[in-house]
Amino acid sequence: MVLSDTDRREESRLLMEAERDRAQIPGSSRRWPDITLEDSYAIADVGIQTKVSAGAKIRGKKIGLTSRAMQRSSQIDEPDFGTLLDTMFIEDGGTAMIDRYCVPRVELELAFILGDRLEGPGVELHDALRATEFVVPSIEIIDARAQDPRTIFDTVADNGAAAGVVLGGRPVDPIQTDLRWVGAMMYRNAEIEETGLAAGVLGHPGRAVAWLANKSAEFGTSLEPGEVILTGSFTRPVWAQKGDTLLGDFGDLGTVSVRFV
Repeated sequence: MVLSDTDRREESRLLMEAERDRAQIPGSSRRWPDITLEDSYAIADVGIQTKVSAGAKIRGKKIGLTSRAMQRSSQIDEPDFGTLLDTMFIEDGGTAMIDRYCVPRVELELAFILGDRLEGPGVELHDALRATEFVVPSIEIIDARAQDPRTIFDTVADNGAAAGVVLGGRPVDPIQTDLRWVGAMMYRNAEIEETGLAAGVLGHPGRAVAWLANKSAEFGTSLEPGEVILTGSFTRPVWAQKGDTLLGDFGDLGTVSVRFV
């Protein structure tokens, strides 16, 4: 820990102002070169608790850096996570207001909806699958409030750049479906921009849920029934501009889409 509670609250305030004003700011690591991940998670938590106090409700978690390539690019050897609020959710086929975001991008992920509580440490892949009620395709809108170049510390403090969630497609049983082989194509305005395979997420996206349950135990928390867990993107992010329709085609699992207006 490097930052005091006062410093953390100030960093959180700056990020929330950047989100409100739709204007990126230099990341926390620019002001605090020795910042730790503990500091960054604490900054993010201040922001979440402030929003909850104002009426928002926690709906789940998002996991990032679940591919080796992304971990190497961030010079970190494990994923990170952020919190999903009810204010972030958009209906499948619905609209996202482009002026709500600084620099919106879109990723394709599998969302796990929990049926049972998951509490670490010691959670394994099979535990995560048994605790999951169903899995659906999802689109995550990410929106960095911290300017480039960003470090992992900046992204974590910024709540993993979480900005929007769209759930769609067809629910499937994670035990009856080999999720490693779920593929998806990302369309922007009817043109394929990215393709990917869910095995890119730690070899199996359920491992991301297990990792999060164990990581949450370090913070004295657990994953609760009904929570939505975004397991991390297996495509590169696609930029979104006004007028764009982004659609994820997950094959047998159906499609999910959002339009930016």
